[in-house]
Amino acid sequence: MAEPIDFYFDFSSPYGYFMSEKIDGIAAGFGRKVRWHPILLGVVYTVSEGKPLTELPLKGDYAVRDIARSARFHGVDYTPPAPFPIPTQAAARAYYWLHNQDCALARRFAHAAYRAYFQSGRNISTPEVVVEIAASLGVDGPALAAALQSEPVKTRLKTA
Repeated sequence: MAEPIDFYFDFSSPYGYFMSEKIDGIAAGFGRKVRWHPILLGVVYTVSEGKPLTELPLKGDYAVRDIARSARFHGVDYTPPAPFPIPTQAAARAYYWLHNQDCALARRFAHAAYRAYFQSGRNISTPEVVVEIAASLGVDGPALAAALQSEPVKTRLKTA
């Protein structure tokens, strides 16, 4: 069997959102599976001395149009969220905690979190909203809330 595809994404990235809706189907068409890895683009920007596209002169205006155009191209519902971008530690930590228990549940959570932010405009930067989204999927909310503050879950995200 072919090696799986590694999908690295940030919950604040519209491009990550669009691909999250498509990647498993594309991979299946080629007999591949996908390993999902939430990361923090803020850390990537710090290490690479970069900035989000929306903060770059000229590229920012283009990116806003390109994001909307990409949503239409991929047939994905998209409403520009505000605030944007946002810190996504809580959502990424929740994903990894859930993944340790049930990979399929972690993916359902990822879809729900992305849609909450990019379709409904919910601010997924807060642990409370992340826990609420996960609880709507049957996750034990208090257990997840505690896990989001635990060192093992924080470390897991840092080593992604």
